Amino acid sequence: MSLKQVLLDDLKAAMKEKDNIKKNVITMVRAGILQIEKDKKIELDDEGVLEVIAKAVKQRKDSIPDYERGDRPDLVENLKKEIEILMTYLPQQLSEDELDSIVAQTIYEVGAQSVKDMGRVMKALMPKVKGRADGRLVNELVKKHLN
Repeated sequence: MSLKQVLLDDLKAAMKEKDNIKKNVITMVRAGILQIEKDKKIELDDEGVLEVIAKAVKQRKDSIPDYERGDRPDLVENLKKEIEILMTYLPQQLSEDELDSIVAQTIYEVGAQSVKDMGRVMKALMPKVKGRADGRLVNELVKKHLN
């Protein structure tokens, strides 16, 4: 079953259960998918749908500090619930140890010596961890290894 179909089925279930947060999150993701499909005149496959979901997770994670500074714990809690719902659609995330070993292996494969080689390392590394790790964490680990 495609990820788009899973989202549709979950949307129907959320509407029946009157789970407004889940319904709103899935509706937002489906709208993002439709927007990309209309703009680019393509049909997104599961990988494209995962990119939309990962982008939504990143946006929410980036917004949390702003709401915390604005003293809005209600919105922070809501964002955390939305992230939790979105994470159920993403593949199992890599632990920091797993990610660390993948980073070390990729640096060895590319033959990187210093931070100047970071672009080559990231180019080789990102396809390996796409959707399974936060890009910011990947970036930090690469910098740590190259210093």
